[in-house]
Amino acid sequence: MTAGTSVSTARTGSGAARATGGTVRLPGPDGTLVDYRPAEPGAWRRPEAPLRARRAFAAAHVVPDLLADNTPGAPAALDWEATLGFRRELWSWGLGVADAMDTAQRGMGLDWAATRELIARSGAEAAALLADPPAALAGRTVPEVLACGAGTDQLDLAEVTALPAERALAAVLEAYREQVQVVDEAGATVILMASRALARVARGPEDYEHVYGTLLAEVDRPVILHWLGEMFDPALAGYWGSAEVPAATETFLGLLHAHATKVDGVKVSLLDADHERALRARLPEGVRLYTGDDFNYPELIHGDGQHHSDALLGIFAAIYPAAGTALAAYDAGEGQRGRDLLATTQQLGRHVFSAPTLYYKTGVALLAWLNGHQPGFQMVGGLHAGRSVPHQVRTFTLAGDAGLLTDPELACHRMARLLEVAGVSR
Repeated sequence: MTAGTSVSTARTGSGAARATGGTVRLPGPDGTLVDYRPAEPGAWRRPEAPLRARRAFAAAHVVPDLLADNTPGAPAALDWEATLGFRRELWSWGLGVADAMDTAQRGMGLDWAATRELIARSGAEAAALLADPPAALAGRTVPEVLACGAGTDQLDLAEVTALPAERALAAVLEAYREQVQVVDEAGATVILMASRALARVARGPEDYEHVYGTLLAEVDRPVILHWLGEMFDPALAGYWGSAEVPAATETFLGLLHAHATKVDGVKVSLLDADHERALRARLPEGVRLYTGDDFNYPELIHGDGQHHSDALLGIFAAIYPAAGTALAAYDAGEGQRGRDLLATTQQLGRHVFSAPTLYYKTGVALLAWLNGHQPGFQMVGGLHAGRSVPHQVRTFTLAGDAGLLTDPELACHRMARLLEVAGVSR
């Protein structure tokens, strides 16, 4: 626990994980309960003009209907007001929203029917907001503030895998086309997500070049390409036709240079800062690198004096007040201050995205609930059980230390109730 906490003599199971005002009793590593008081909320300020020095999207999660069958394999049913309200909150801080991504549980509970509705509703919400925008979004268009994932998750993997190779690739291509059209109709920028189906049926780099090259030739507006590493989704191992990252990188770069005018940027989520720096230096002119490195984002966004990364980050959905304030500092010519502000959240980012990384979504939803942006700590498909109690406690204290609990008394109350249900009291 942090300085200022006092150790209790109580042990887990014999004490009360209660909250009093802005203090809560939490279990330490040895099970001893200690009093913890979060820091006061940081001196975060919503940007007073659109952010320009860095382009940033926060990858938003979804909030389930609390009375739906939120069990693994059940159709997703969302609380639309809470889900869209969270997007409005992100926009108010000058950030774009990346929707229908892995943060929103694509491939982990959010089925295509719910995804399609999410994209349409988010597009309508963005258009309505921009009719009378906050100062941080003045003059922006829907594609600038909303980007949505287009993938192939409406396909049955077993059925596609059973097809002859050419027919399997054609099925993947048609699935992508269907989802691209849905994103286009919503008015959002298309993010071409990595495809589990393509990873399963592709015979080598040439099949990736065929599918992506065809799609890029067909799109009307520049898209974002998403390279998601296997630490986020083991089913994507060997993407771009090779298990070796250097070889995969050459295929990826070849595709980008062949279709540079159709690519706004690339989102790279490999958690490898050295690889990202080397890749962004080799991108075609005008193609952005949107970092997806939730471990090393402060240094990558800051840059090396020649190049910097923009951002499309899941952790930004958890630290958005700090992110908006930090990026506004870059606009004000205070780059070091911006980096320092982002650095205050880095330990939280590394914890939320710690292995097994695919369960990072649980931490994002936990913080949204603690901050009052959803009525209960539930997730589609029961994924709120994806992290242990000690992991959740550490998420809470790191957010509290960073000033990211916007109402410490509410957060302490909710954390105490969560611990009580988990049996950390009697």
